[in-house]
Amino acid sequence: MSDTGAVLSRARGAFRSREWSVALDQFTQAGAEAPLGAEDQRALAASQWWLGLADDALQTLSDTFGAYRSAGADHAAAETALLAALLHATRGEVTIGAAWVRRAERLLGDADATAAHVRLAYLHTSLGIGPDSEPWSARSVERLKELADRVADAGAVALSSVATGMRELREGDVVSGFSHLDDAMLAVVAGDLEPEWSGDVLCTTIHACHELADFERMAAWTRATERWSWDHGGDAVYAGVCRVHQLELRSAVGDDWREAELSLETTCATLEKADPWVAGEGLYQLGELRRMRGDVDGARIAYKLARATGIEPVPGAALLQLAEGEADDAWTTLTGALSGRDRLARVRLLRAGVEISLARDDASHAEAFLKELEEAASAFDTEGIHAWADHARGMVLLRHGQHDEALAGLQRALRRLRRLQLRWEQAHVLAWVASAHDSVGDGAAAQRARTESIEITDALGVAPVQLAPRRTTPSIGPLTARESEVPASAARGASNRLIAGELHISEKTVSRHLANIYLKLGVGSRTAAAAWWRDQDGARTSATGAHS
Repeated sequence: MSDTGAVLSRARGAFRSREWSVALDQFTQAGAEAPLGAEDQRALAASQWWLGLADDALQTLSDTFGAYRSAGADHAAAETALLAALLHATRGEVTIGAAWVRRAERLLGDADATAAHVRLAYLHTSLGIGPDSEPWSARSVERLKELADRVADAGAVALSSVATGMRELREGDVVSGFSHLDDAMLAVVAGDLEPEWSGDVLCTTIHACHELADFERMAAWTRATERWSWDHGGDAVYAGVCRVHQLELRSAVGDDWREAELSLETTCATLEKADPWVAGEGLYQLGELRRMRGDVDGARIAYKLARATGIEPVPGAALLQLAEGEADDAWTTLTGALSGRDRLARVRLLRAGVEISLARDDASHAEAFLKELEEAASAFDTEGIHAWADHARGMVLLRHGQHDEALAGLQRALRRLRRLQLRWEQAHVLAWVASAHDSVGDGAAAQRARTESIEITDALGVAPVQLAPRRTTPSIGPLTARESEVPASAARGASNRLIAGELHISEKTVSRHLANIYLKLGVGSRTAAAAWWRDQDGARTSATGAHS
């Protein structure tokens, strides 16, 4: 039998040095020989959590809570209950987290305010527990601030800053909101909070940056928290969290997508139990990479996995349906996801809403989404949202035939995206620029834009951007609605290049449609196909006139 005291000494030393694997091994060995005290159980739980052993950590925290209660250490028990609540909520188990919150409430009672009371109020505020039933409500944020001011603890002030910042972001005060979040993040990297609470602050802040397309701030804090996570052990769970955020950024700028895809698969599998919410965000980004590479089946699998973690994979899943010609399904997916979302959470979906509406020839909804997006750009005032709004305006104006105004909006979007270094986004806008030039018959300018778009996608190793066709022409005879649009354009004398621009497809796709059309109609040329369409259209028009 080993010397239990020596084993515990090594375990505690390893824990202080953040050698989580050694600490876990030594605490486990000591616990097999004699029951661990509450403090050692708490350290064991932390080691398990950092190593991603979420189920083990939560069981150990439950044991720790019981040990503190048996010893009459109610305040320590309450602190343990709050930590269990946080970790359950992180896993998406909000009901269980709320039950632990109520345990902490009973133990803390009406005692003088402490840092534990601030953590309790933070959970009420961030989870929407209590009379307001709304995360980051004005009333709960104000109560949290009052408590933090009374306690005057750096960690408590940081939690209050997060809540104030998130409330202000939702009210449209981006400058002040991010200023408060930045203050909280300084406390994180300075070590003013316990690591588990620090992790919640960093994830909340970086997610807000991502939602509002503030990629510069997101990159800065991702780098800073990466260093913070390594200080807590390279195999720590939050090293994986930071890795997901880093990969989200790399995906946005188009940096080695193949390696990013492989890393996301591995990292998300590791995080699935410890932090399923972040894992879900990573799985959504994995789906986005696959969608942009043209891997339809792979994208669907990643979106399905993201959905299983509680993350709704939009707008990507809707855009995938649109690319597959399922505009109505895309509309259902997108509008279902928009329902019930607050103003901030809707922003990232609005540009896709414009594109899907236009593909369905639904101008009224396209204009409504555009109006909301432009109002959001004015309110939140980040370069990324302004780029989305400019792009959306260009799409709407193009479909209204206002080509010069459309090009101006698209070029503004392109300049913003170049400053942000978002390469695939640039290729997407360039495809619309090419379409705008095609619509006015400027084939040379269209070809330049299309070539630049293809050069970007080639460099990224992904498929060229294909714009969804507009649903305007009904099916005629043996032709589908999409096929019918091709001879309709050919009958007006449009070349393959101009047809591609009008229908937002590649020239290769036009040629493929023509080949199918010749086969279905039993003709051998575009002239014959155009003549057939004119005959059919004329007969249809005559029939309509006869019945009017």
